[in-house]
Amino acid sequence: MQRLEQRDEVEMLALMLLIRRFEERASQQYQAQKIGGFCHLYIGQEAVVTGAVAAVREDDYIITAYRDHAHALARGTSANACMAELFGKATGCSRGLGGSMHFFDRQNHMYGGHAIVGAHVPLAAGMAFASRYRGEDRVTLCFFGDGAINQGSFHEALNLIALYNLPVVLICENNLFAMGTSVKRSTSLKQIVDRAEGYDIPGEIVDGMNFREVRDKLTEIVGSIRKDPHPAFVEIRTYRYRGHSMSDPASYRTKEELEKYRLDDPITRLRAQLTREGKLTNEQFDQRDKKAKETVIASVKFAESSPELPVEKVYDYVYFNGAVEAGVSPAKRQESAAAAAAATE
Repeated sequence: MQRLEQRDEVEMLALMLLIRRFEERASQQYQAQKIGGFCHLYIGQEAVVTGAVAAVREDDYIITAYRDHAHALARGTSANACMAELFGKATGCSRGLGGSMHFFDRQNHMYGGHAIVGAHVPLAAGMAFASRYRGEDRVTLCFFGDGAINQGSFHEALNLIALYNLPVVLICENNLFAMGTSVKRSTSLKQIVDRAEGYDIPGEIVDGMNFREVRDKLTEIVGSIRKDPHPAFVEIRTYRYRGHSMSDPASYRTKEELEKYRLDDPITRLRAQLTREGKLTNEQFDQRDKKAKETVIASVKFAESSPELPVEKVYDYVYFNGAVEAGVSPAKRQESAAAAAAATE
């Protein structure tokens, strides 16, 4: 299967633009109260996931935490399905049952979207174990934030990953803040990548504002894993331009700090590189940006016109007594359980 990095870099820049414009529109729709619950934006971090997926095949596994809109879009989930999910509509990528933090697209091997910090890292271990058990050369990319590295599940998973030499790339998207707490105040190590050393997992530090650096380093690591399965840890240093979530005013950082990182915008950097090399003109950039905006506007219209999830579907995919009871209310379940108990007396 084709790796995305074999595609034109201008196309990859267009993908970064799509992610940026999608997140900006999601912000507007959240403020308009069209989107409920939590909503965590990826603005500023686009080069991380775009560069990472450019290094893998379409059949490799992707799993991430709750800042997941970009991962779904980068993996090939349509903007329509993503926006509809934010709106809680039946046409969403998780059928409207997941919302912002639980995007899922099995067809494109994007397995979440997980809201509990660090809880998906053991799942990544299981996915990588399955690949190795079946004798496949698939690689699992597991994305998580800097806040996850101090969770118990993270350490338990890394121990197993190292013990069984599993083909997984652990990608820490270090945007410097775990919610509103600086990494410097929450983590004893000076470098997050040093966590990997404790488990004898090779680690690398990458500039997350540089698409090419992310893509090239991940391509190198993934190629090595395919030849001889082993885990790898990558600390990708990036920065989010918005707060932790839509409800976060981000008053814990200075305007000067934010402006410093805005000047190193990953989209602006790749655009400048391509323009300097004669691969992109201002007109071509504007055309792709216009297309991204049109795609996102269309996704909002799609979400607004999509059907609401029927109330009776709310309990679909809920497991009870080892079996799926789709569309059954809690009261009905209790009634059924009581009847079953009476029948056995």
